[in-house]
Amino acid sequence: MDAFAQFIPIILILIIFYFLLIRPQQQKLKAHQKMVENLRRGDEVVTQGGLKGKVTKVKEGENEIEVELAKGMSVRVVQSTIADVINKTDPVK
Repeated sequence: MDAFAQFIPIILILIIFYFLLIRPQQQKLKAHQKMVENLRRGDEVVTQGGLKGKVTKVKEGENEIEVELAKGMSVRVVQSTIADVINKTDPVK
């Protein structure tokens, strides 16, 4: 019984570590994946590099989107590098 009592603090530390660090990070990752999956044409986005632009094309099979940074200037971006969606467009009815 004394051997088990010595491991109780370590077990408690691991449990606290899970709830304070690992679980919130997993939830944040799931939320980011959901945001990336729901990108549509017309959404205004910010890339991880800090570039702001409007989504002009979503390439489903290639995991890429096309973002217009300025009038006539578009770049292809990997979907997972989108950091945030500024304005969502309304779904087409």
